Amino acid sequence: MSSTWIAQPTVDDATVTASTGRGWDEWVALIDAGPGPEAGHTAIARWLVDAHAVDAWWAQSVTVGYERIRGLRLPGQMPDGTFSVSRSRRLRVQADTLRDALLDDALRRELLGEVETELLSRPTAKNLRFRVTHEGIETGIVAFTAEDAGDGTRLTVTHEKLPTPEEAEWWKAHWAEWLDGVGSNP
Repeated sequence: MSSTWIAQPTVDDATVTASTGRGWDEWVALIDAGPGPEAGHTAIARWLVDAHAVDAWWAQSVTVGYERIRGLRLPGQMPDGTFSVSRSRRLRVQADTLRDALLDDALRRELLGEVETELLSRPTAKNLRFRVTHEGIETGIVAFTAEDAGDGTRLTVTHEKLPTPEEAEWWKAHWAEWLDGVGSNP
């Protein structure tokens, strides 16, 4: 990590070098000399594709890494300025059983406790998305993804549209604790 970096990118230097041909220090210098931080996320990513033949996925990764290095984006921060957190756990319940419980209003209320939800996605969607209200305040969108994992299910909870890093940390801890509770009740 360079002494001028604000935050560490999520992809390590060896991986970005192996995948793009350049390390973080070189990418930072090139972007600073090219479009610069004021260009914004989309313009930087497009420039990486057009000017440096970086594939679209790596252009996004390099852009997010650059934004973190320059302090333009905090960990978990999305391009719209909101925050997103995600927690996963392998549970001893079948994916269909879990999906059915999440789609049933009464069972979902029992599962989620004080967290009120409103289904936003189609019931057949892979990711079940819900508007979240907690203590009377609308608090983003949560998605549950249940995937078969042998003798159980891998459940991923992603909470998006959180307004502050502090709220993101609170919800990250909340969902980790919730998953622990669900996981202990087969």
